[in-house]
Amino acid sequence: MDVVKVVYSVILLVVGLFIFIAPMILKGDERKRFIYSKAQSYAFMVVIGMLLLEVAQSIFLTTQGNNSDKGFGISPIMFLTVISVIYLVTLLIYRKKYGD
Repeated sequence: MDVVKVVYSVILLVVGLFIFIAPMILKGDERKRFIYSKAQSYAFMVVIGMLLLEVAQSIFLTTQGNNSDKGFGISPIMFLTVISVIYLVTLLIYRKKYGD
């Protein structure tokens, strides 16, 4: 495995953990918690949607006679990157919308 991929994975993991855990550690008012919960719930909906699309694609490929286990699918690094970016964008949108 390339060193660049390993370093990127570690950095992504640390940043992702910080994004998801930091709001829970910090104490604040209800508005701040509301903003974080809205952003987390939207990111969770996107995760569920992506996983449902992946399952539907796998079922479709299986019914068409194509083997769905040829290595195609969601890359874990890309999946975490997309979810982190979506969470960050929705967090910024909700912060601007609800004024934190």
